[in-house]
Amino acid sequence: MTEATVFALRLCAFAGVHSLLASPRVKRILTGDSPARRKMYRLFYNLISLVLFGWAMSAYRNTPVLYVAPGIWSLVMYLMQALFIGLLFVCVRQTGAAEFIGLSGADTAGNRKPRLVTSGCYRIVRHPLYLFSMLFLLSNPVVTTRWLILTLFSFTYFIIGALVEERRLLAEFGSEYQQYRQKVPFLIPRTSKIRLSVHQDKSAP
Repeated sequence: MTEATVFALRLCAFAGVHSLLASPRVKRILTGDSPARRKMYRLFYNLISLVLFGWAMSAYRNTPVLYVAPGIWSLVMYLMQALFIGLLFVCVRQTGAAEFIGLSGADTAGNRKPRLVTSGCYRIVRHPLYLFSMLFLLSNPVVTTRWLILTLFSFTYFIIGALVEERRLLAEFGSEYQQYRQKVPFLIPRTSKIRLSVHQDKSAP
């Protein structure tokens, strides 16, 4: 078995466990009726995902280099990656960074009613975290075989994940999400939508 195959299989194992633990049914089974378990589940989910992703990325270290951006373009692409990381952080803050990480201590199944975020990053596309993650992967100035496999795998996984998330959000928010879906594109932003978002952000107090 080649190193590339091992790496691809590890990515599939990561994706399988990551998706399984994200399932509401599995979450209910693992947390039961315990509020304490529900509060800690997001942190547990993130830690397990981080460990599994590190395990996957530890494979295929001696990977061939396919492309290196020449000269100043290498710096430009690194700056673009930094920009996309910053945008990811902004998007996460909109939905609650502490809750996203799993450190808020809030019981999402308890008193606080879930809300649909449609402003800021979410005014441009419905899944900005996936969009900026894709752009980050594409902006890497050094492309190895491992990075290419990771990029192709991630694009597929992000699109599938976004489609699954669409079904969950539609079931949770109903007509509110249906109206939002009709107004805001899935993953590829429209130029007019970007200009409108920038204008609204500048005019906001």
